[in-house]
Amino acid sequence: MEQAIDYKPIIIAILFGFVLLELLIGTFHDRAKMKPGDIWIEIVGTLSLFLIITPFAFYITPVILEAVFPGSANAWSGLPWWAMVIVLLLGDDLTQYWWHRTCHNVPALYNLHRAHHSCNYMGVRLTYRNNIFYFLLIPSLWAGAALVHLGLGAVYAVYIIIKQSIIFGAHSTVKWDQKLYSISLLKPFVWVMQRTISTPTTHFAHHGLHKEDGVTNYKGNYGNLLFFWDVLFGTAKISQTYPPEYGIENIPQKNWQHEMFWPLYTDKNEEVSVPAEATSRQTPAE
Repeated sequence: MEQAIDYKPIIIAILFGFVLLELLIGTFHDRAKMKPGDIWIEIVGTLSLFLIITPFAFYITPVILEAVFPGSANAWSGLPWWAMVIVLLLGDDLTQYWWHRTCHNVPALYNLHRAHHSCNYMGVRLTYRNNIFYFLLIPSLWAGAALVHLGLGAVYAVYIIIKQSIIFGAHSTVKWDQKLYSISLLKPFVWVMQRTISTPTTHFAHHGLHKEDGVTNYKGNYGNLLFFWDVLFGTAKISQTYPPEYGIENIPQKNWQHEMFWPLYTDKNEEVSVPAEATSRQTPAE
């Protein structure tokens, strides 16, 4: 079996590369749009995933699998690399699509994901902005740990670097795809690209505030690595423009502890996050 590269430092380096680019273009920090607690949600979400939840999942999953299926370690290591990629796309990325989609359509689960959408700005810093139980329950994390145990470690390392790079790019205010749309020779490539992987335009639409703006697709554009899942399952909305505003429309505003630690912590504050005279409504239950 090939030795897997240590992908974690590479992913962290790519993350900080996007941070540096956003700092250079002046879009990393928008104090005017930040609410109290935003920075804590982003810090706690990122550190808990990297330092606690992911190491726990990758430690306990092999223990459980060996207890239930003795000798399962490296059982699939003989698969060709392309078959491993297909297994990873189905076991990791497709399951994440359905988890993400389900969280947007089941109100109880949406409490685990609302932190990712409750800010009024975009940026790479949003990537790991989620309730700690959202990450703890996310099927793709456990599937990835299981597949590494089964012998897909070397291919998984390359796969997860590519996947995280695309996810960082889809959240980043660098908007790397914007320049491509004005180059006529690239139109065939752009058409395929937008229907294959997540890009800033398609993912920013998922974070839009007002569904009437013609761009926002809050109940769609769920893809992480592959946007193709949205195309396949009818949740895609493709454009080459960005929403004018970001956030969640017409649901109660909660403090950062509620967003990060619900249901262990519950904020009783029922202050609405948009003006009462707003005529449109886009809630997770719709």
